[in-house]
Amino acid sequence: MTTHTPNTARMGGHLLVDQLRLHGVEQVFCVPGESYLAVLDGLYDSDIKVTVCRQEGGAAMMAEAYGKLQGKPGICMVTRGPGAANAMAGIHIAQQDSTPLIVFVGQVARAMQEREAFQELDYKAVFGSQTKWTCEIKQADRLPELLARAFHIATSGRPGPVVIALPEDMLTEYSLVQDAHPYQLTDTHPAPEQILDLHARIQGAQRPIAILGGSRWNAPAVAQFERYAAAMQLPVSVQFRRQMLCSSGHSTYVGDLGLGANPELIEYIRQADLVLLLGGRFSEVPSQSYTLFDIPTPRQSIVHVHPDVHELNRVYQVELAINASPSALVAALPTSLPNTQARATVSALRASYLAWSQPADVHIPGKLQMGRIMEYLRQRLPDDAIICNGAGNYATWVHRFYNFRQFGTQLAPASGSMGYGVPAAVSAQSQYPQRTVVAFAGDGCFLMHGQEFATAVQYDLPIIVIVIDNKMYGTIRMHQERDYPTRPSATSLRNPDFAHYAQAFGGHGEQVHDTDQFPAAFERALQSGKPAIIHCLLDPQAITPSLSLDRIRELALQAQHHD
Repeated sequence: MTTHTPNTARMGGHLLVDQLRLHGVEQVFCVPGESYLAVLDGLYDSDIKVTVCRQEGGAAMMAEAYGKLQGKPGICMVTRGPGAANAMAGIHIAQQDSTPLIVFVGQVARAMQEREAFQELDYKAVFGSQTKWTCEIKQADRLPELLARAFHIATSGRPGPVVIALPEDMLTEYSLVQDAHPYQLTDTHPAPEQILDLHARIQGAQRPIAILGGSRWNAPAVAQFERYAAAMQLPVSVQFRRQMLCSSGHSTYVGDLGLGANPELIEYIRQADLVLLLGGRFSEVPSQSYTLFDIPTPRQSIVHVHPDVHELNRVYQVELAINASPSALVAALPTSLPNTQARATVSALRASYLAWSQPADVHIPGKLQMGRIMEYLRQRLPDDAIICNGAGNYATWVHRFYNFRQFGTQLAPASGSMGYGVPAAVSAQSQYPQRTVVAFAGDGCFLMHGQEFATAVQYDLPIIVIVIDNKMYGTIRMHQERDYPTRPSATSLRNPDFAHYAQAFGGHGEQVHDTDQFPAAFERALQSGKPAIIHCLLDPQAITPSLSLDRIRELALQAQHHD
Protein backbone atom coordinates (compact mmCIF):
# COMPACT_ATOMS: atom_id res chain seq x y z
CA MET A 1 0.00 0.00 0.00
CA THR A 2 1.42 3.41 -0.94
CA THR A 3 1.58 6.30 1.46
CA HIS A 4 0.14 9.68 0.64
CA THR A 5 -0.15 13.25 1.86
CA PRO A 6 -3.88 13.92 2.25
CA ASN A 7 -5.55 16.96 0.68
CA THR A 8 -8.00 17.18 3.54
CA ALA A 9 -7.46 16.82 7.25
CA ARG A 10 -8.33 13.50 8.86
CA MET A 11 -9.80 12.97 12.31
CA GLY A 12 -7.43 11.14 14.65
CA GLY A 13 -9.57 8.02 14.94
CA HIS A 14 -9.83 7.73 11.15
CA LEU A 15 -6.13 8.47 10.75
CA LEU A 16 -5.35 5.60 13.12
CA VAL A 17 -7.48 3.20 11.08
CA ASP A 18 -5.74 4.34 7.89
CA GLN A 19 -2.40 3.46 9.47
CA LEU A 20 -3.67 0.01 10.45
CA ARG A 21 -4.71 -0.66 6.86
CA LEU A 22 -1.36 0.62 5.60
CA HIS A 23 0.47 -1.81 7.89
CA GLY A 24 -1.56 -4.74 6.59
CA VAL A 25 -4.03 -5.22 9.45
CA GLU A 26 -6.92 -7.44 8.39
CA GLN A 27 -8.73 -8.06 11.66
CA VAL A 28 -9.31 -6.33 14.97
CA PHE A 29 -10.57 -7.95 18.19
CA CYS A 30 -12.29 -5.56 20.56
CA VAL A 31 -14.70 -4.75 23.32
CA PRO A 32 -16.17 -1.33 22.45
CA GLY A 33 -15.88 1.66 24.75
CA GLU A 34 -16.79 5.32 24.75
CA SER A 35 -13.12 6.21 25.12
CA TYR A 36 -12.32 5.32 21.50
CA LEU A 37 -15.57 6.01 19.63
CA ALA A 38 -13.68 7.91 16.92
CA VAL A 39 -11.69 4.76 16.09
CA LEU A 40 -14.85 2.66 15.95
CA ASP A 41 -16.27 5.26 13.58
CA GLY A 42 -13.18 4.95 11.41
CA LEU A 43 -13.60 1.17 11.29
CA TYR A 44 -17.17 1.61 9.99
CA ASP A 45 -15.95 2.49 6.48
CA SER A 46 -12.91 0.20 6.59
CA ASP A 47 -12.47 -3.26 5.12
CA ILE A 48 -10.80 -4.39 8.36
CA LYS A 49 -12.79 -7.22 9.93
CA VAL A 50 -13.98 -6.39 13.44
CA THR A 51 -14.66 -9.17 15.94
CA VAL A 52 -16.62 -7.96 18.94
CA CYS A 53 -15.83 -9.95 22.08
CA ARG A 54 -17.52 -10.37 25.45
CA GLN A 55 -14.61 -9.52 27.74
CA GLU A 56 -11.33 -7.73 27.18
CA GLY A 57 -9.24 -10.68 28.37
CA GLY A 58 -10.85 -12.81 25.68
CA ALA A 59 -10.26 -10.11 23.07
CA ALA A 60 -6.57 -9.86 23.98
CA MET A 61 -6.19 -13.65 23.87
CA MET A 62 -7.85 -13.78 20.45
CA ALA A 63 -5.45 -11.14 19.17
CA GLU A 64 -2.51 -13.00 20.69
CA ALA A 65 -3.65 -16.23 19.01
CA TYR A 66 -3.81 -14.33 15.71
CA GLY A 67 -0.20 -13.24 16.25
CA LYS A 68 0.87 -16.82 16.96
CA LEU A 69 -0.68 -18.14 13.75
CA GLN A 70 0.20 -15.27 11.42
CA GLY A 71 3.55 -14.07 12.76
CA LYS A 72 2.37 -10.46 12.55
CA PRO A 73 0.80 -8.33 15.26
CA GLY A 74 -2.63 -9.26 16.51
CA ILE A 75 -4.66 -6.11 17.13
CA CYS A 76 -6.80 -5.63 20.22
CA MET A 77 -8.83 -2.57 21.21
CA VAL A 78 -10.20 -2.05 24.71
CA THR A 79 -11.57 0.79 26.74
CA ARG A 80 -9.83 2.54 29.60
CA GLY A 81 -9.43 1.49 33.22
CA PRO A 82 -11.30 -1.78 33.87
CA GLY A 83 -11.16 -2.72 30.19
CA ALA A 84 -7.41 -2.32 30.12
CA ALA A 85 -7.02 -4.25 33.37
CA ASN A 86 -9.05 -7.14 31.94
CA ALA A 87 -6.72 -7.28 28.92
CA MET A 88 -3.64 -7.88 31.08
CA ALA A 89 -3.88 -11.69 30.90
CA GLY A 90 -3.56 -11.63 27.10
CA ILE A 91 -0.72 -9.12 27.27
CA HIS A 92 1.15 -11.33 29.74
CA ILE A 93 0.74 -14.32 27.41
CA ALA A 94 2.18 -12.34 24.51
CA GLN A 95 5.14 -11.29 26.65
CA GLN A 96 6.04 -14.77 27.91
CA ASP A 97 5.23 -16.48 24.59
CA SER A 98 7.12 -13.93 22.44
CA THR A 99 4.05 -13.11 20.33
CA PRO A 100 3.59 -9.85 18.38
CA LEU A 101 0.57 -8.00 19.80
CA ILE A 102 -0.59 -4.38 19.79
CA VAL A 103 -3.25 -3.34 22.30
CA PHE A 104 -4.92 0.04 21.84
CA VAL A 105 -6.45 1.41 25.04
CA GLY A 106 -8.76 4.36 25.42
CA GLN A 107 -7.61 7.10 27.77
CA VAL A 108 -9.30 10.04 29.48
CA ALA A 109 -9.09 13.42 27.76
CA ARG A 110 -5.76 15.17 28.10
CA ALA A 111 -7.17 18.07 30.12
CA MET A 112 -8.46 15.65 32.78
CA GLN A 113 -5.28 13.65 33.28
CA GLU A 114 -3.42 13.51 36.61
CA ARG A 115 -6.72 14.02 38.52
CA GLU A 116 -7.70 10.34 38.79
CA ALA A 117 -10.56 11.00 36.42
CA PHE A 118 -13.20 8.37 35.70
CA GLN A 119 -11.41 5.09 34.84
CA GLU A 120 -8.03 6.85 34.46
CA LEU A 121 -4.86 4.77 34.55
CA ASP A 122 -1.18 5.55 34.16
CA TYR A 123 -0.58 3.05 31.36
CA LYS A 124 3.20 3.31 31.33
CA ALA A 125 3.28 2.49 35.03
CA VAL A 126 0.70 -0.30 34.81
CA PHE A 127 1.95 -2.06 31.69
CA GLY A 128 5.59 -1.00 31.49
CA SER A 129 7.05 -4.20 32.93
CA GLN A 130 4.86 -6.48 30.80
CA THR A 131 5.39 -4.98 27.35
CA LYS A 132 8.20 -4.25 24.95
CA TRP A 133 6.92 -0.67 24.77
CA THR A 134 4.06 1.33 26.25
CA CYS A 135 3.26 4.83 25.06
CA GLU A 136 0.51 7.44 25.05
CA ILE A 137 -0.09 9.41 21.86
CA LYS A 138 -0.72 13.01 22.85
CA GLN A 139 -1.11 14.53 19.36
CA ALA A 140 -2.94 13.25 16.28
CA ASP A 141 -0.03 14.44 14.14
CA ARG A 142 2.15 11.73 15.73
CA LEU A 143 -0.16 8.78 15.00
CA PRO A 144 1.66 7.66 11.81
CA GLU A 145 5.08 7.94 13.43
CA LEU A 146 4.24 6.12 16.65
CA LEU A 147 2.13 3.38 15.07
CA ALA A 148 4.95 2.57 12.65
CA ARG A 149 7.27 2.33 15.64
CA ALA A 150 4.79 0.07 17.45
CA PHE A 151 4.65 -2.41 14.57
CA HIS A 152 8.44 -2.44 14.33
CA ILE A 153 8.91 -3.05 18.05
CA ALA A 154 6.20 -5.73 18.30
CA THR A 155 7.73 -7.82 15.49
CA SER A 156 11.48 -7.27 15.64
CA GLY A 157 14.02 -9.20 17.70
CA ARG A 158 12.07 -11.15 20.28
CA PRO A 159 8.43 -10.33 19.39
CA GLY A 160 6.10 -9.17 22.10
CA PRO A 161 3.29 -6.86 23.17
CA VAL A 162 2.97 -3.11 22.74
CA VAL A 163 0.32 -1.02 24.54
CA ILE A 164 -0.75 2.33 23.09
CA ALA A 165 -2.98 4.69 25.08
CA LEU A 166 -5.28 6.96 23.09
CA PRO A 167 -6.65 10.08 24.83
CA GLU A 168 -10.28 10.49 23.84
CA ASP A 169 -9.94 14.10 22.70
CA MET A 170 -6.77 13.35 20.67
CA LEU A 171 -8.81 10.94 18.56
CA THR A 172 -11.18 13.76 17.52
CA GLU A 173 -8.40 16.13 16.50
CA TYR A 174 -7.87 16.72 12.78
CA SER A 175 -4.49 16.42 11.11
CA LEU A 176 -2.93 16.86 7.66
CA VAL A 177 0.02 14.62 8.57
CA GLN A 178 1.49 12.30 5.93
CA ASP A 179 1.11 8.51 6.25
CA ALA A 180 4.04 6.42 7.37
CA HIS A 181 5.57 3.72 5.20
CA PRO A 182 4.35 0.17 5.80
CA TYR A 183 6.48 -1.53 8.44
CA GLN A 184 9.05 -4.09 7.35
CA LEU A 185 10.04 -7.05 9.45
CA THR A 186 13.68 -6.71 10.39
CA ASP A 187 15.70 -9.88 10.66
CA THR A 188 18.98 -11.00 12.15
CA HIS A 189 21.13 -13.48 10.27
CA PRO A 190 23.98 -15.77 11.34
CA ALA A 191 27.51 -15.15 10.13
CA PRO A 192 28.83 -17.76 7.66
CA GLU A 193 31.56 -18.84 10.09
CA GLN A 194 28.90 -19.45 12.77
CA ILE A 195 27.01 -21.78 10.44
CA LEU A 196 30.23 -23.69 9.68
CA ASP A 197 30.98 -23.93 13.39
CA LEU A 198 27.46 -25.15 14.23
CA HIS A 199 27.43 -27.72 11.44
CA ALA A 200 30.83 -29.07 12.47
CA ARG A 201 29.70 -29.38 16.10
CA ILE A 202 26.63 -31.37 15.05
CA GLN A 203 28.74 -33.64 12.83
CA GLY A 204 31.20 -34.33 15.61
CA ALA A 205 28.77 -34.86 18.48
CA GLN A 206 28.04 -38.31 19.87
CA ARG A 207 24.90 -37.38 21.85
CA PRO A 208 23.47 -34.24 20.25
CA ILE A 209 19.94 -32.87 20.47
CA ALA A 210 18.10 -29.87 19.04
CA ILE A 211 15.45 -28.20 21.21
CA LEU A 212 13.13 -25.92 19.22
CA GLY A 213 11.08 -23.11 20.72
CA GLY A 214 10.12 -19.47 20.64
CA SER A 215 8.54 -17.64 17.73
CA ARG A 216 9.78 -16.20 14.39
CA TRP A 217 9.19 -19.60 12.73
CA ASN A 218 7.23 -20.36 9.57
CA ALA A 219 6.15 -23.48 7.70
CA PRO A 220 9.07 -23.51 5.21
CA ALA A 221 11.60 -23.15 8.05
CA VAL A 222 10.02 -26.06 9.95
CA ALA A 223 10.09 -28.27 6.86
CA GLN A 224 13.68 -27.32 6.04
CA PHE A 225 14.90 -28.04 9.56
CA GLU A 226 13.16 -31.42 9.49
CA ARG A 227 15.12 -32.26 6.31
CA TYR A 228 18.38 -31.15 7.94
CA ALA A 229 17.70 -33.15 11.11
CA ALA A 230 16.89 -36.28 9.11
CA ALA A 231 20.08 -35.99 7.07
CA MET A 232 22.23 -35.33 10.14
CA GLN A 233 20.41 -37.88 12.32
CA LEU A 234 19.87 -35.12 14.87
CA PRO A 235 17.27 -35.84 17.58
CA VAL A 236 14.69 -33.06 17.76
CA SER A 237 12.71 -32.05 20.83
CA VAL A 238 10.46 -29.04 21.31
CA GLN A 239 9.85 -26.71 24.21
CA PHE A 240 6.63 -26.52 26.23
CA ARG A 241 3.61 -25.99 23.96
CA ARG A 242 5.70 -25.65 20.82
CA GLN A 243 4.88 -29.07 19.35
CA MET A 244 3.88 -27.63 15.99
CA LEU A 245 7.58 -26.87 15.34
CA CYS A 246 8.29 -30.48 14.35
CA SER A 247 5.91 -33.15 13.10
CA SER A 248 5.32 -35.94 15.58
CA GLY A 249 5.75 -38.31 12.64
CA HIS A 250 9.25 -37.08 11.79
CA SER A 251 11.91 -39.77 12.00
CA THR A 252 14.06 -37.86 14.51
CA TYR A 253 11.33 -36.27 16.63
CA VAL A 254 11.72 -37.43 20.24
CA GLY A 255 9.09 -35.52 22.22
CA ASP A 256 8.39 -32.31 24.07
CA LEU A 257 9.89 -30.76 27.19
CA GLY A 258 6.75 -29.77 29.00
CA LEU A 259 5.21 -30.54 32.35
CA GLY A 260 5.49 -34.27 33.01
CA ALA A 261 8.01 -34.85 30.21
CA ASN A 262 9.33 -38.28 29.29
CA PRO A 263 11.96 -39.15 31.96
CA GLU A 264 14.15 -40.90 29.37
CA LEU A 265 14.27 -37.73 27.25
CA ILE A 266 15.20 -35.66 30.29
CA GLU A 267 18.01 -38.04 31.19
CA TYR A 268 19.34 -37.99 27.62
CA ILE A 269 19.56 -34.19 27.70
CA ARG A 270 21.42 -34.33 31.02
CA GLN A 271 24.03 -36.57 29.36
CA ALA A 272 24.08 -34.84 25.96
CA ASP A 273 27.39 -33.57 24.61
CA LEU A 274 25.77 -30.95 22.32
CA VAL A 275 22.49 -29.08 22.79
CA LEU A 276 21.18 -26.73 20.10
CA LEU A 277 18.64 -24.31 21.59
CA LEU A 278 16.94 -22.91 18.52
CA GLY A 279 14.57 -19.97 18.92
CA GLY A 280 13.48 -20.27 22.54
CA ARG A 281 14.61 -18.90 25.88
CA PHE A 282 14.62 -22.33 27.57
CA SER A 283 12.81 -20.96 30.58
CA GLU A 284 11.39 -22.66 33.69
CA VAL A 285 9.10 -25.33 32.24
CA PRO A 286 11.25 -26.73 29.41
CA SER A 287 14.34 -26.59 31.62
CA GLN A 288 12.46 -28.65 34.25
CA SER A 289 12.70 -25.83 36.80
CA TYR A 290 16.20 -24.88 35.64
CA THR A 291 17.65 -28.29 36.48
CA LEU A 292 18.73 -29.57 33.04
CA PHE A 293 21.62 -27.14 32.65
CA ASP A 294 23.90 -25.81 35.37
CA ILE A 295 23.67 -22.03 35.74
CA PRO A 296 25.59 -20.06 34.65
CA THR A 297 27.92 -22.58 32.97
CA PRO A 298 26.23 -25.79 31.76
CA ARG A 299 28.10 -29.08 31.63
CA GLN A 300 26.80 -29.69 28.13
CA SER A 301 28.16 -27.87 25.10
CA ILE A 302 25.35 -25.48 24.18
CA VAL A 303 24.66 -23.48 21.04
CA HIS A 304 21.92 -20.90 21.57
CA VAL A 305 20.22 -19.24 18.60
CA HIS A 306 17.84 -16.38 19.39
CA PRO A 307 16.65 -13.28 17.49
CA ASP A 308 17.15 -10.98 20.49
CA VAL A 309 20.76 -10.43 21.50
CA HIS A 310 19.64 -9.62 25.05
CA GLU A 311 18.41 -13.19 25.54
CA LEU A 312 21.78 -14.72 24.62
CA ASN A 313 23.92 -15.51 27.69
CA ARG A 314 21.19 -14.04 29.88
CA VAL A 315 20.78 -17.22 31.95
CA TYR A 316 23.12 -19.78 30.37
CA GLN A 317 26.70 -18.94 29.39
CA VAL A 318 26.92 -20.91 26.15
CA GLU A 319 29.80 -21.94 23.90
CA LEU A 320 28.31 -20.48 20.73
CA ALA A 321 25.71 -17.69 20.78
CA ILE A 322 24.09 -16.81 17.45
CA ASN A 323 21.93 -13.70 17.17
CA ALA A 324 19.49 -14.82 14.47
CA SER A 325 15.84 -15.67 14.03
CA PRO A 326 15.04 -19.38 13.69
CA SER A 327 13.90 -18.94 10.09
CA ALA A 328 17.11 -17.11 9.15
CA LEU A 329 19.29 -19.70 10.87
CA VAL A 330 17.53 -22.60 9.16
CA ALA A 331 17.77 -20.90 5.77
CA ALA A 332 21.55 -20.68 6.19
CA LEU A 333 22.07 -24.36 7.05
CA PRO A 334 23.67 -26.56 4.37
CA THR A 335 21.16 -28.03 1.94
CA SER A 336 23.50 -30.53 0.26
CA LEU A 337 24.12 -33.13 2.93
CA PRO A 338 25.46 -36.67 3.00
CA ASN A 339 23.24 -39.45 4.29
CA THR A 340 24.55 -39.78 7.81
CA GLN A 341 24.62 -43.28 9.23
CA ALA A 342 21.70 -43.87 11.56
CA ARG A 343 22.52 -43.00 15.15
CA ALA A 344 21.55 -45.61 17.72
CA THR A 345 20.66 -42.78 20.08
CA VAL A 346 18.06 -41.43 17.64
CA SER A 347 16.43 -44.83 17.26
CA ALA A 348 16.33 -45.37 21.02
CA LEU A 349 14.93 -41.92 21.75
CA ARG A 350 12.36 -42.20 18.99
CA ALA A 351 11.22 -45.58 20.29
CA SER A 352 10.96 -44.17 23.81
CA TYR A 353 8.83 -41.25 22.55
CA LEU A 354 6.49 -43.57 20.63
CA ALA A 355 5.97 -45.74 23.71
CA TRP A 356 5.52 -42.72 26.00
CA SER A 357 2.91 -41.15 23.70
CA GLN A 358 0.78 -44.28 23.17
CA PRO A 359 -2.61 -43.40 24.71
CA ALA A 360 -4.24 -46.79 24.27
CA ASP A 361 -1.98 -48.25 26.98
CA VAL A 362 -3.09 -45.79 29.67
CA HIS A 363 -5.94 -46.71 32.04
CA ILE A 364 -7.35 -44.24 34.57
CA PRO A 365 -10.16 -44.47 37.16
CA GLY A 366 -13.73 -44.11 35.95
CA LYS A 367 -15.84 -44.81 32.86
CA LEU A 368 -14.30 -42.02 30.78
CA GLN A 369 -10.89 -43.10 29.48
CA MET A 370 -9.06 -40.06 28.14
CA GLY A 371 -6.42 -42.24 26.49
CA ARG A 372 -8.97 -43.84 24.21
CA ILE A 373 -10.51 -40.44 23.44
CA MET A 374 -7.11 -39.06 22.44
CA GLU A 375 -6.50 -42.15 20.31
CA TYR A 376 -9.78 -41.51 18.50
CA LEU A 377 -9.04 -37.81 17.96
CA ARG A 378 -5.54 -38.29 16.62
CA GLN A 379 -6.90 -40.73 14.05
CA ARG A 380 -10.06 -38.72 13.27
CA LEU A 381 -8.77 -35.15 13.00
CA PRO A 382 -7.09 -33.95 9.80
CA ASP A 383 -3.42 -32.99 9.83
CA ASP A 384 -4.27 -29.27 9.60
CA ALA A 385 -6.74 -29.27 12.52
CA ILE A 386 -5.94 -26.49 15.00
CA ILE A 387 -5.82 -27.63 18.62
CA CYS A 388 -6.24 -25.05 21.38
CA ASN A 389 -6.07 -25.25 25.16
CA GLY A 390 -5.56 -23.18 28.26
CA ALA A 391 -4.01 -24.48 31.48
CA GLY A 392 -4.75 -27.37 33.78
CA ASN A 393 -3.97 -31.06 34.22
CA TYR A 394 -6.39 -31.92 31.40
CA ALA A 395 -3.85 -30.41 28.96
CA THR A 396 -1.45 -33.27 29.75
CA TRP A 397 -3.61 -35.53 27.59
CA VAL A 398 -3.26 -33.16 24.64
CA HIS A 399 0.46 -32.49 24.93
CA ARG A 400 1.51 -36.04 25.62
CA PHE A 401 -0.83 -38.00 23.37
CA TYR A 402 -1.99 -35.86 20.44
CA ASN A 403 0.04 -35.98 17.23
CA PHE A 404 0.82 -32.45 16.01
CA ARG A 405 1.79 -32.90 12.38
CA GLN A 406 1.96 -29.43 10.84
CA PHE A 407 3.11 -25.92 11.60
CA GLY A 408 0.26 -23.62 12.61
CA THR A 409 -1.84 -26.26 14.35
CA GLN A 410 -1.23 -25.50 18.04
CA LEU A 411 -2.49 -22.61 20.14
CA ALA A 412 -1.56 -22.91 23.80
CA PRO A 413 -0.03 -20.42 26.25
CA ALA A 414 3.50 -21.21 27.35
CA SER A 415 2.73 -18.69 30.11
CA GLY A 416 0.26 -21.20 31.58
CA SER A 417 -2.71 -18.83 31.48
CA MET A 418 -6.12 -20.38 32.15
CA GLY A 419 -9.08 -19.54 29.95
CA TYR A 420 -7.07 -19.33 26.71
CA GLY A 421 -8.52 -22.25 24.74
CA VAL A 422 -11.94 -20.87 23.79
CA PRO A 423 -10.80 -17.36 22.72
CA ALA A 424 -7.90 -18.91 20.78
CA ALA A 425 -10.30 -21.27 19.00
CA VAL A 426 -12.59 -18.36 18.06
CA SER A 427 -9.61 -16.50 16.61
CA ALA A 428 -8.32 -19.53 14.71
CA GLN A 429 -11.72 -20.41 13.22
CA SER A 430 -12.20 -16.80 12.19
CA GLN A 431 -8.88 -16.87 10.33
CA TYR A 432 -9.32 -20.35 8.84
CA PRO A 433 -13.05 -21.05 8.38
CA GLN A 434 -12.43 -24.24 6.38
CA ARG A 435 -10.24 -25.92 9.01
CA THR A 436 -11.34 -27.96 12.01
CA VAL A 437 -10.70 -26.14 15.28
CA VAL A 438 -10.91 -27.98 18.60
CA ALA A 439 -10.47 -26.39 22.02
CA PHE A 440 -9.78 -28.38 25.17
CA ALA A 441 -10.71 -26.86 28.52
CA GLY A 442 -11.05 -28.01 32.07
CA ASP A 443 -14.18 -27.02 33.97
CA GLY A 444 -12.29 -24.33 35.85
CA CYS A 445 -10.40 -23.20 32.75
CA PHE A 446 -13.53 -22.99 30.59
CA LEU A 447 -15.39 -20.61 32.87
CA MET A 448 -12.48 -18.15 32.84
CA HIS A 449 -13.47 -17.08 29.31
CA GLY A 450 -16.32 -19.40 28.41
CA GLN A 451 -18.49 -16.40 27.57
CA GLU A 452 -16.54 -16.11 24.32
CA PHE A 453 -18.55 -19.13 23.17
CA ALA A 454 -21.18 -16.46 22.51
CA THR A 455 -18.72 -14.79 20.14
CA ALA A 456 -18.36 -18.06 18.24
CA VAL A 457 -22.15 -18.27 17.93
CA GLN A 458 -22.47 -14.64 16.86
CA TYR A 459 -20.01 -15.11 13.98
CA ASP A 460 -21.08 -18.66 13.05
CA LEU A 461 -17.70 -20.14 13.93
CA PRO A 462 -18.17 -23.91 14.38
CA ILE A 463 -15.48 -24.53 16.98
CA ILE A 464 -15.71 -27.70 19.06
CA VAL A 465 -14.95 -27.26 22.77
CA ILE A 466 -14.19 -30.39 24.77
CA VAL A 467 -14.80 -29.53 28.43
CA ILE A 468 -13.18 -32.06 30.77
CA ASP A 469 -15.05 -31.74 34.03
CA ASN A 470 -13.66 -33.21 37.26
CA LYS A 471 -15.41 -30.66 39.50
CA MET A 472 -12.26 -29.08 40.81
CA TYR A 473 -9.24 -26.96 40.10
CA GLY A 474 -7.38 -30.19 39.46
CA THR A 475 -3.80 -28.97 39.18
CA ILE A 476 -3.98 -27.10 42.49
CA ARG A 477 -5.71 -30.04 44.18
CA MET A 478 -2.94 -32.34 42.94
CA HIS A 479 -0.32 -30.03 44.45
CA GLN A 480 -2.28 -29.86 47.71
CA GLU A 481 -2.38 -33.64 48.00
CA ARG A 482 1.36 -33.78 47.35
CA ASP A 483 2.38 -31.00 49.76
CA TYR A 484 -0.51 -30.92 52.29
CA PRO A 485 -2.09 -34.41 52.11
CA THR A 486 -5.63 -34.88 53.44
CA ARG A 487 -6.07 -31.07 53.70
CA PRO A 488 -7.73 -29.93 50.42
CA SER A 489 -8.82 -26.31 50.48
CA ALA A 490 -10.49 -23.90 48.02
CA THR A 491 -10.32 -26.24 45.03
CA SER A 492 -13.80 -27.82 44.77
CA LEU A 493 -16.17 -26.53 42.06
CA ARG A 494 -19.90 -26.81 41.41
CA ASN A 495 -20.49 -26.66 37.68
CA PRO A 496 -23.42 -26.14 35.33
CA ASP A 497 -24.44 -28.58 32.62
CA PHE A 498 -22.07 -27.32 29.94
CA ALA A 499 -24.08 -29.01 27.16
CA HIS A 500 -27.11 -26.92 28.17
CA TYR A 501 -24.82 -23.90 28.40
CA ALA A 502 -23.94 -24.36 24.73
CA GLN A 503 -27.57 -24.80 23.76
CA ALA A 504 -28.58 -21.66 25.66
CA PHE A 505 -26.27 -19.61 23.44
CA GLY A 506 -27.62 -21.26 20.29
CA GLY A 507 -24.84 -23.79 19.88
CA HIS A 508 -24.72 -27.58 19.92
CA GLY A 509 -24.20 -29.35 23.25
CA GLU A 510 -23.72 -32.95 24.37
CA GLN A 511 -22.76 -34.63 27.61
CA VAL A 512 -20.49 -37.68 27.68
CA HIS A 513 -20.24 -40.02 30.68
CA ASP A 514 -18.64 -43.06 29.03
CA THR A 515 -15.75 -43.45 26.59
CA ASP A 516 -17.90 -45.23 24.02
CA GLN A 517 -20.26 -42.25 23.83
CA PHE A 518 -17.56 -39.84 22.71
CA PRO A 519 -17.04 -40.72 19.00
CA ALA A 520 -20.73 -40.38 18.12
CA ALA A 521 -21.02 -37.17 20.15
CA PHE A 522 -18.02 -35.71 18.36
CA GLU A 523 -19.41 -36.64 14.95
CA ARG A 524 -22.75 -35.01 15.77
CA ALA A 525 -20.92 -31.88 16.90
CA LEU A 526 -19.06 -31.74 13.59
CA GLN A 527 -22.19 -32.36 11.56
CA SER A 528 -24.17 -29.69 13.43
CA GLY A 529 -22.16 -26.92 11.74
CA LYS A 530 -22.56 -24.91 14.96
CA PRO A 531 -20.20 -23.99 17.76
CA ALA A 532 -20.36 -27.02 20.03
CA ILE A 533 -19.49 -28.10 23.55
CA ILE A 534 -18.90 -31.73 24.45
CA HIS A 535 -19.15 -31.95 28.23
CA CYS A 536 -16.98 -34.86 29.37
CA LEU A 537 -17.46 -36.01 32.98
CA LEU A 538 -14.13 -37.27 34.33
CA ASP A 539 -13.65 -39.21 37.54
CA PRO A 540 -12.02 -36.81 40.06
CA GLN A 541 -9.45 -39.53 40.87
CA ALA A 542 -8.15 -39.43 37.26
CA ILE A 543 -5.83 -36.50 37.89
CA THR A 544 -2.88 -37.60 35.70
CA PRO A 545 -2.27 -40.41 33.19
CA SER A 546 -0.20 -42.29 35.76
CA LEU A 547 -1.37 -41.33 39.27
CA SER A 548 -4.74 -41.00 41.00
CA LEU A 549 -5.41 -38.42 43.71
CA ASP A 550 -5.49 -41.15 46.31
CA ARG A 551 -2.11 -42.47 45.15
CA ILE A 552 -0.56 -38.98 45.24
CA ARG A 553 -1.85 -38.54 48.79
CA GLU A 554 -0.57 -41.98 49.78
CA LEU A 555 2.92 -41.25 48.44
CA ALA A 556 2.97 -37.89 50.23
CA LEU A 557 2.00 -39.45 53.55
CA GLN A 558 4.65 -42.13 53.14
CA ALA A 559 7.27 -39.45 52.50
CA GLN A 560 6.19 -37.54 55.61
CA HIS A 561 6.39 -40.74 57.67
CA HIS A 562 9.92 -41.46 56.44
CA ASP A 563 10.97 -37.91 57.26
